[in-house]
Amino acid sequence: MPYASTSSSVKVYYEVHGEGPALVFLHGSGGHHAIWWQQLAHFRDRYKVLLLDFPGFGNSDSDPETSDVAGYPDAILAVLDDAGVDRAVLVGQSLGSAPSLALAIRHPERVSAVVMAHSLGGINDEALVAQARADRAEAEKLPVLDRLLSRRFREQQPNMVVLFKQMGTFNNANSAVLARGHHWPTTADAVRGAIRAGVFVCFLQGTDDAVVRPASYEIVKQILPEAHIETVAGAPHSLYWENPELFNATLDGVLEGALQPSV
Repeated sequence: MPYASTSSSVKVYYEVHGEGPALVFLHGSGGHHAIWWQQLAHFRDRYKVLLLDFPGFGNSDSDPETSDVAGYPDAILAVLDDAGVDRAVLVGQSLGSAPSLALAIRHPERVSAVVMAHSLGGINDEALVAQARADRAEAEKLPVLDRLLSRRFREQQPNMVVLFKQMGTFNNANSAVLARGHHWPTTADAVRGAIRAGVFVCFLQGTDDAVVRPASYEIVKQILPEAHIETVAGAPHSLYWENPELFNATLDGVLEGALQPSV
């Protein structure tokens, strides 16, 4: 089992599957590397797919007292270095999105594209932060599963709901660690700088996402018109799990635009 080591000697578990352009999947707060099994089967024949566990999750160093989301960009970079990947597409889901965007800003030469599924990427624009807080306040009124999966899916796919819940039992990151994931010093100007440096930045919006609501993406459009927003009608927060065919097809379309040669 390969492990990369960060500059602070944190061990980060990762896997590599397939050959082609590098595609790195970064999990959310309920996941780890194996949460992407339905994406791995779809993309590994055309891409070099990298899956990793953030510190505090899965097989990586998992001390809940020392795990810190501020080190997650370094964890991604350590995996790229250890795997010999010069440049990659980063696909973050929820918690995995902000560190992906942070790495793209710090090292745009290592990131060809960043796709943020159901996340605002930690951008600290005042209006966006206020709306994100309002979104979270509404989401916290719901039971956790209601925030992440649609009622229809929970009723029709109880076996998949059980597996979804079981995935989270492999993680040690506590609520304090995860709460720090909401706060990143990422400015819209810094994102624009990454875009000018050649990073394709895309937000994947689900119109039925109970965690990040449509009003937030309207603000993103205003403050970052240079970025791309891919809207998926009826998609919940965990689209990748609930409807992998739709998620994968949407990501295929985004990758086609992100990786096409510039003219």
